[in-house]
Amino acid sequence: MATVSLEKVSKSYPNGTPAVSDLDLEVTEGELMVMVGPSGSGKTTALRMVAGLEDITSGTLRLGGQVVNDLSPKDRNVAMVFQSYALYPHMTVAENIGFALRLRKMPKDQIRAKVAETAQLLGLSEYLDRKPGQLSGGQRQRVAMGRAVVREPSVFLMDEPLSNLDAKMRVQMRSEISRIQRRVGVATLYVTHDQVEAMTMGDRVAVLHMGRLQQCDTPQVLYDHPDNVFVAAFIGSPAMNLYEAAVSADADQLRMGSQSINLPPEVLKARPALGSYRSKTVVLGVRPEHLADAALGAAPESGTSLVVDVELIEALGNELQVHFLIDAVRAESQEAKAATETEELVGLPIQGGGSKTTGVARISPRSALHAGSRATLHVDTDQLHFFDPTTGSAIWS
Repeated sequence: MATVSLEKVSKSYPNGTPAVSDLDLEVTEGELMVMVGPSGSGKTTALRMVAGLEDITSGTLRLGGQVVNDLSPKDRNVAMVFQSYALYPHMTVAENIGFALRLRKMPKDQIRAKVAETAQLLGLSEYLDRKPGQLSGGQRQRVAMGRAVVREPSVFLMDEPLSNLDAKMRVQMRSEISRIQRRVGVATLYVTHDQVEAMTMGDRVAVLHMGRLQQCDTPQVLYDHPDNVFVAAFIGSPAMNLYEAAVSADADQLRMGSQSINLPPEVLKARPALGSYRSKTVVLGVRPEHLADAALGAAPESGTSLVVDVELIEALGNELQVHFLIDAVRAESQEAKAATETEELVGLPIQGGGSKTTGVARISPRSALHAGSRATLHVDTDQLHFFDPTTGSAIWS
C-alpha cells in the first residue's frame, strides 16, 4: 500500500511550453482519484510523470513517502492500464495476465495460482485459454487490468482505459473498475476527459485546465460549490448556463438583458461577498435542473422567472432537455470561453439571433412545451451561482 504525493510538480517541454504547472495533489491509500479536463489540460502528462515515463522539470513526487523523481519506471512498483489494452495477441488470457510474473521467474505453480485468483476477481476464469482476438472490448480491458492487478503494485495508473468501448460497455466497465479497485484497495490515479465518468467513479476528482489544478474535491462538492467558472461549466451535463448579470444597488435584483431576477435576502446572507458587487456586473450560473416549467406548478413569485423562446426539445424519458433562446449576454470571461470551447461539454451555448443567446433546462416530461413556443421558466434562486467576471472565481463569503 502506498500514497501518491505531488508537491509543486511542473513539466515544461524543451521549447519552454508548460504542460503542467505547480501541481499539488495527494492520493491516499485505497483512494480512486480521477483527473479530468479537456484535451491538452496536462492530465496525461501528470500521470506519465507519476509512472516515470516523463521527466519532472521541478517539484517533488513521492510514492509511499519515498521521493521517486529520479527512479526508473521499473523501480516505482506502479502498474499502468492503457487505452489501447496493449495485450500480446499470440498469448492466451492466462499467459497475458501472468507475463510479468514469468519475467520475475516466479515458480509456475505460483503463477498459475495467482493468475487463477486474478481471473476470478475479474470474471475471466472461463476465458483463460482464449486469445485477445476472441474477446470483446470489455473482456480485453479486464485482461489488461488483470495484468496490472496480478503484479500487486503499490499504485494503479489508468489512462483513459474506457475510451475505446461503446457507450453501453463504458457504463458497465465503470462499475467494474470501481468494484475491482475497492477490492484490491490500492491508491489509483485515473485519467479521463469524460466528466460523467469522473463524477461516477472518483472518490475525489481533480479538475485540470491548461496545466493547472482548478479544484480537487468530492464529485458532489465540485458540482454544488465550483471554485470558478471553468469548473462550473465543465462539471455537469448539460453544462451550467452562464450569463452576464448586473447587480442592483441594493443587491436584491439581477438584470439580464431585458429581464430581471429578484434575489431574496437569504441569497445575500449565504454569499455575503456578493454585497461588494452592488451596481457591478457578475457572471450568473444556473444549472439546467434549477429551471422549471412554470406552467406545471403554482404561479411563481414575481421576479423569479424568465421568459424564453423554445428552440429544441430532447425527450429522454425521465426528463425533457429544453434548448432555448433568451434575451441575455453569454458570459465572456476567459475561463468561460475556454470551457465552452471544449467539445466534451453537452449543450454548448451558441449565439442566437440578435442579442439573444442559448440555454438549456431540464424539466419534467409532463411539460407541454414544444419547439417554437414561448415559455416561462421558474428559477430556483437558492441554487444560483455567482462568479467574478474578471478572475472567474466563485463569489461566496
